[in-house]
Amino acid sequence: MLARLMRAEAEGEGELGMLMVGNVGVNRVRSNCLDFKNIRSIPQMVNQRPGGFEATIKGYFYQKARESEIRLAKRIINGERQRPASNALWFFRPSGNCPGTWWDQSHSGRYKKHCFYVPTRGDCPNVY
Repeated sequence: MLARLMRAEAEGEGELGMLMVGNVGVNRVRSNCLDFKNIRSIPQMVNQRPGGFEATIKGYFYQKARESEIRLAKRIINGERQRPASNALWFFRPSGNCPGTWWDQSHSGRYKKHCFYVPTRGDCPNVY
């Protein structure tokens, strides 16, 4: 499921973009804070409502994961982290520049078209 999510959300961003989406997903499972309290598994994280991923809401989560995405997902599950998503719980694709904050969360960086946002250490210590 993580591999399918990575493909659906960031296939156009290449391997690094998909790894970053995977970071956000795994961080949501690890965090147990803010919008992600009691999210304890990949299926719960992928299907979370409200607050889930656009791919699962708008219907482009239907594609099967390829072996290449499965390998990327395993790297993330095994602990690989990619900046600026290493501690991020959110990302989105704005039409212009990344805002400095998004829903009161700090901007940690941009990769191609996606902006990534991190919680404070005090709010979510499990993602640090």
